[in-house]
Parts: sequence; C-alpha cells; structure tokens
Amino acid sequence: MHGETSLSSERDARKKFAERIEQAGAQARGVGEQLFAFSAVLDEKPSVERAMTDPAREDGDKIALVQDLLSDSNAEPLTVEILKDLASRRWSRVDHISNAVEDLAIDCILSAADAANTTGLVAVELSQIHSAILNLPVVRQRLSDTRATADARVKFFHDLFDDQHLNELTVVLAEHATRELRQRRFASTIQWLVGKASEHLGETVVTVTSAVALSNEQIERIVKAYSKKLNHAVHINQVVDPRVMGGMRIQAGSEVIDNTVIAQLENLKRSVR
Repeated sequence: MHGETSLSSERDARKKFAERIEQAGAQARGVGEQLFAFSAVLDEKPSVERAMTDPAREDGDKIALVQDLLSDSNAEPLTVEILKDLASRRWSRVDHISNAVEDLAIDCILSAADAANTTGLVAVELSQIHSAILNLPVVRQRLSDTRATADARVKFFHDLFDDQHLNELTVVLAEHATRELRQRRFASTIQWLVGKASEHLGETVVTVTSAVALSNEQIERIVKAYSKKLNHAVHINQVVDPRVMGGMRIQAGSEVIDNTVIAQLENLKRSVR
C-alpha cells in the first residue's frame, strides 16, 4: 500500500479495532472470513470500491452503502462496524480500501489463532507450504492460474495438502491466498502471510530445509546468527526433504540462501545450456 492518507487510515483503523478483535477470541475467525469475502466483492466490483472511497460523497451515504451490501449476509456486528469505519475514512487510491479490509481480516484470523494458542503453529505451517512448493513451478502455476475457477484452485490446494492435517486457521489463510489472487502469485502471498504472522508474534520464522534432521548445535548456531542479523527473536521451522540431497536452504522472509546439492546442480545445468 502506498500513499500517506491510506497508510494513516489503515493504521488508525487497525489500532482502533485491535482490542475488540482480541476480545472476540475464537469468534474473530468468523469476522475475518467475512472481511475476506467483502474484500473479494470490492475487487470484483470497482464501482462499489469507487463509491466507498469517493471523497465527494457524504460519509452517511457510504455507510448506508455498506449496510445495503451486508443486509442479506448475516454479518457479525464487529464486521459491520469495521466496514462502516473504513468507509468513513479517506484513501489515497480507490483500491487501497480493499487492502485494508484484507489486512484487518488477517488480524482477525491471527487473533483467533492466539485464542487457540496456535499462532506459532500457523506461522510454521504456512512456511512449510511455501517450502513445499518452492521448487515445483507447475504446482505454483496451478495455484495461481487465473484461467481456473477459484473453487478449482482451492480443490487443488486440498488435493495437495489435506494429508498434512494442517491447522484449520492455516487452511483459512492458504485458501484465501489461492481463492483471492488479487493480482498476486500464491507463493508470494503465502510468504507475505508468513511475514504477517511473524510480525504478529514479534519474531521471524526461519525455515531451514535439509536432507536430514539438523543437530541441536546446528539449530543453535542458526538461531544465534539470525537473531543477531535481524535484531529480534527467531523461530526455526525445520523441514526435512531428502530430495535436496545435501546442504541447507535457509529462508527468512524474502531472503533465501540455498546451498543445497539440488540447487547447485540446477545452477550447473543452467550454466551449460
């Protein structure tokens, strides 16, 4: 999101509702899912987005529009309050309001995870999803294929990951990442969600992929190095994948250091073509 007006509007809205979302506990999940659905409506209907952000319209008119859009949806009271508040704020660009709705939806899902004491697990599982598809371009393409229906992409995700028995809130976020592409790629959205969960936890998830399990000493060295590098706590998500053959791939946020044997072989193949 760019534009100081939008940044200020979103920041203030998230601050205003942070305590209410936290107090909602497990019920915040329903609010989050409804906000995700409303964000999709805004993406699909630019005319609604323009109407909700038109600075020439009275706030009362924009709030009435929100009420009309939600009249048949059985929306939670907190969902309605959040959307009315966002409609009354000012935005640098029309599409920034849907970004804010999405960000508040994620806040709600992570708050529900807090209530279940599973936020760390959700962050780790999202990171594992990202690692699992990192070297599978065909899979990544299918999860981001705009020619397929959203339901088809979601089904493909479940075909891939249902046997992993992921936490239900991990699934909510991952389904959103492929159902509502929002001009993004699935893998980049998952990586972004890992960052949001890490920020929420106050630490960074560092995913280490290796052919065999790391020793305690190796984990301690990585924790020490990345804690110093990032200047805050890190959580190690260890992925054992025999296909990498040897070495390690370390991912912290958008930074990836890949010294695995399979990566070196791929680099060699590209260099001799």
